Amino acid sequence: MSINALYTDLSDYYDLMCADIDYQAQSHCIHRLQQLFGNAGSRHLDLACGTGPHVQHFIEAGYTSSGLDINQPMLDKAAIRCPQAHFAVQDMCAFTVSEPQDLITCFLYSIHYSGGIERLKACIASAHAALEVEGLFCFNVVDKGKIDNSLFTAHNAEYADGQFTFSSGWHYAGEGEQQVLRLRIEKATAGETLVWHDEHPMVAVGFVELQALLQPYFDVHVFEHDYQKLIPWDGVSGNALFACVKR
Repeated sequence: MSINALYTDLSDYYDLMCADIDYQAQSHCIHRLQQLFGNAGSRHLDLACGTGPHVQHFIEAGYTSSGLDINQPMLDKAAIRCPQAHFAVQDMCAFTVSEPQDLITCFLYSIHYSGGIERLKACIASAHAALEVEGLFCFNVVDKGKIDNSLFTAHNAEYADGQFTFSSGWHYAGEGEQQVLRLRIEKATAGETLVWHDEHPMVAVGFVELQALLQPYFDVHVFEHDYQKLIPWDGVSGNALFACVKR
């Protein structure tokens, strides 16, 4: 199965895959960061926006919000969810905007979809170019040196045509600039059980290395991965929220 075949084929079930995510809390947290560190502007772009749930919350908070993704089926659903927003098929490592943005977000560890360090550099440069002066670029990320290959997260969800079980986990071989996100989806109905497996190649980066990549473009603030309260990163945990202010 190709890198994005799973998400494309199961776009109807994508929101179920993410049913345990508190999109409102995540969006509100970034709104607070924009108030604290940003330029107080309201033009927002969500990278790898999927079906648009974050975009919806930013619109409700008063932003002029838009999104980009590389999967058209996701964007078709995003357009239904947020008809007032603009969505475009673009690569987050080589995107352009028609006017400068005040806030650019990339949720759900999607920054790792850059796939390699050079493309990650291109993503950072694209975000910098798309932002207004003192605009804010926010994303969450994992440190390759802190990944526990044995850990998986899982949740269940009911749907009209069956019971779903979704599980995912990071795997890093211990060297190099690539890790994988391993996904398993099980759909159980009265008559059969279907299982999908997929591995998405992702960029592997340490936080010290990432800060060095960002610093030519941004003033960088790093927080613990907690959307309920803003706590500075302790320098130890391998899961963090980056808030980057354009110079």
